[in-house]
Amino acid sequence: MHQRWCDLTFLHWRFPAASVAKLVPRALTVETFDASAWVGVTPFWLSGLRPPFLPPLPWFSAFPETNCRTYVRGPDGEPGVWFFSLDAARVAAVIGARTGYGLPYAWSRMRVETTDSRVRYESQRRWPDQAGRTRIEVTPGEAIEAGELEDFLTARFRLYSLLGGCLTFTRVEHPPWPLHAARATTVEQTLTSVAGLPEPQGPPLVHFSPGVAVRVSRPHSVGARTLRHASDPALSR
Repeated sequence: MHQRWCDLTFLHWRFPAASVAKLVPRALTVETFDASAWVGVTPFWLSGLRPPFLPPLPWFSAFPETNCRTYVRGPDGEPGVWFFSLDAARVAAVIGARTGYGLPYAWSRMRVETTDSRVRYESQRRWPDQAGRTRIEVTPGEAIEAGELEDFLTARFRLYSLLGGCLTFTRVEHPPWPLHAARATTVEQTLTSVAGLPEPQGPPLVHFSPGVAVRVSRPHSVGARTLRHASDPALSR
């Protein structure tokens, strides 16, 4: 699938690795940076959604999305993203992603508003629960060069999911994120608590990006041979 992720904000908090590890499959290892696991809430506007060789469909191909995620390594050592939830405003996209990718999408009422100086995001989950919600406002700043931490948090080109009870990975191709410093003026969210995490401590680390063009592959099975290596203590909790 081809798409574009636009006006995207990364909000990240530190968490104890143990509190995150109990919420991901045993075959995955939670990655840490500076002795902490990191959990992100990432709202954005998705546009141009289409399969290869076909044009975007009117209305269906553009909508807000917000995900709640952490960072992991697979049984083969490859880094990637594990999603606790993904909220989207198009029920057809939610059904398609849950069915085709095994991703925990939720159908939500959402909006993204942009002005010259601010970006506002709002969401209220409709299904499968009504507990997930966000209200976020950020002021983007100057462009910045990605450092080691920014690369750790944003340069992720694989996502993991469970499809039919089997661990899969999906390749995500895009250029490096053009990042800006940003200041959050409003951060209200329940996505981390709905995921089963403790309350975030302190204000989030905030980055903004005008966006990138993205290509998402079909899911691939990790495979029985790879999963057998997950019994190695170095790869399990």
